[in-house]
Amino acid sequence: MNADPERRSAEPLLVEDVLLTLFQPSSHTIAGENTLFYVLGAAVLADLSREGRLSVTEGRLSATLEAAGDPPTDPLLEPAWSYMATKPRDVQTVLAAVGPELRGRVIERLVERGHLREEEHRALGIFATTRLALASDRREQLMDGVKAVLLDGKEPDDRTATIIALISASGTLPQFDGEIPWGSAVQSRAAQIEHGEWGAVAAASAVTRTMMAVLANAVIAATVLPRG
Repeated sequence: MNADPERRSAEPLLVEDVLLTLFQPSSHTIAGENTLFYVLGAAVLADLSREGRLSVTEGRLSATLEAAGDPPTDPLLEPAWSYMATKPRDVQTVLAAVGPELRGRVIERLVERGHLREEEHRALGIFATTRLALASDRREQLMDGVKAVLLDGKEPDDRTATIIALISASGTLPQFDGEIPWGSAVQSRAAQIEHGEWGAVAAASAVTRTMMAVLANAVIAATVLPRG
């Protein structure tokens, strides 16, 4: 079921751009499928934080999240806000609760916006199936921003920094080697972004910096936990 166009955000949400960036055009797959819901859940929390709808209390071992402000009207954000509105929640609990439903819904949004499309494909030349393909230049624009930061040392804006931080925290950045040559310099630069060390913009955006550090640490912790 497609999202109501009257309630969706006019500007793409961070969670939309994160999933679109993770999409691998050459293989028609999404990088990091096994831990994708943690990353998408963190992106939704970043969206709520940017809108002033999330309160973060840092603890010694983790962070506690609480809904703030009015409920968001975008249906991709509302479930997470409502989940936290009942009582304060541990960040990893929130990621595990809201993340699993996001993949399909975000893909629907990207198809609806015309950034991805579903196309027929025959696996092994025999079995009819459907796969995703790019349908706009939005991903190319996002990747140009990511590459300018990681390869050329450009100072990122908040959106690009968030995308890089979440991709780096998820451990999927090496899978972009065909587009971003993997090496120690890229790894180091990504780690700086992940920890909120990206210059004047970060210094002027303490809330964003703190939020990204919390989310990056939560995604890293969640993705290395044994899964039963």
